[in-house]
Amino acid sequence: MDHTDPDERWLVTTVHVAFFLLLGSSFARFLIRGQGGALTGLVVALFVVFCLFYILGHFLAPGPRPGSAPTARHLAWLASVSVVWIFLVALAPSATWCAMPLLFAGVHALPSRIAVALAAVLTALVVASEIRMAAGTLNPNMVVAPIAVAAAATAALVYLQRQAARQRALIDDLVRARRDLAATERRAGVLAERQRLSSEIHDTLTQGLSSQQMLLQAAERVWQTDPNTAREHIRKASGITSRSLAEARRFVHDLAPADLTELSLPEALGALAERESGLGLAVEFRLDGDPPPLPEHTEATLLRIAQGALANVREHATATRAALTLTCLDDQISLDVADNGRGFDVAALPTVAAGRARGHGLPAMRIRARQSGGTLTVESTPGEGTVVSVAILLVPAPHKAPVA
Repeated sequence: MDHTDPDERWLVTTVHVAFFLLLGSSFARFLIRGQGGALTGLVVALFVVFCLFYILGHFLAPGPRPGSAPTARHLAWLASVSVVWIFLVALAPSATWCAMPLLFAGVHALPSRIAVALAAVLTALVVASEIRMAAGTLNPNMVVAPIAVAAAATAALVYLQRQAARQRALIDDLVRARRDLAATERRAGVLAERQRLSSEIHDTLTQGLSSQQMLLQAAERVWQTDPNTAREHIRKASGITSRSLAEARRFVHDLAPADLTELSLPEALGALAERESGLGLAVEFRLDGDPPPLPEHTEATLLRIAQGALANVREHATATRAALTLTCLDDQISLDVADNGRGFDVAALPTVAAGRARGHGLPAMRIRARQSGGTLTVESTPGEGTVVSVAILLVPAPHKAPVA
């Protein structure tokens, strides 16, 4: 059973309370009426064994989760406690109504056809016990009432079981549909972005390079016969080169991390920590020192490495806490990403050549750090978490000579 569901816990608790109330009243009735005779000791022992079997089954052989098949252990418990109940009813008919909790356990755990058959057997035993206990004229309610109650309870439980199965199937379909829709939207977004970049490059850089080629070829043809025209062609090609360079820089700027277009690096890291927190992982951002003005590529490198490291934490570390720490010194800026996850053996990491790395793995992070003039280190021990650190040296601005 799903004991995290409050409704499920309430139902199970109610069934347990009902069982112990029925068991207690049955035992009291047996002692008051003295039905056991010479077998009183055996009947008392059966009551104790029946109670212990029921309690142990709750802890050692719990029922299956909704929609799952019952385990062999649970089926063995159900069979054992049913056999003890049958012997108990044969010797002490007052224990008849303890069958109701067993009926619930059987219908809840077994497939419908087997559960209905079990309910029919238990009901027949209850009716036989009631008839056996009858004194004088047989009361029709002793036969009809158990059958009616068992039929209503079994029908209700089977109905709820099937409704729950339908709801689970519907939820699974909705989850799959949402996952497929998200994948389709991602693919559509990737294709749209590729198309946009393709159009941008074609309309700017490709056209510019084509024009440069034609101008340079024209300049080469008239270089000896008309130097002035050749130089004019070269000047025009140079102007196109400047515009193409500006376009290329615009592309690079547009492809930079979106957070850095409106936020500073500490603010972007704080926003990243806030976004990554949730679903069992708490991420904290800490700033140590005052960050100096940094080149755009340095800020992008630090943010991308933080994103990749947190992606690894979420996908592989099974951590509950992580911390981003940005440390600003006079000649260096460093970023540490620490988690309390399962860790790993750093010595077992494969060596990946530059240019073969893909995605946001450690090789890609090392390449990013190296391209920005920094270094990336990984410290980890199995069972003790991981710390990924990147340190980038800051190039001091040149001092201007004093004016005499």
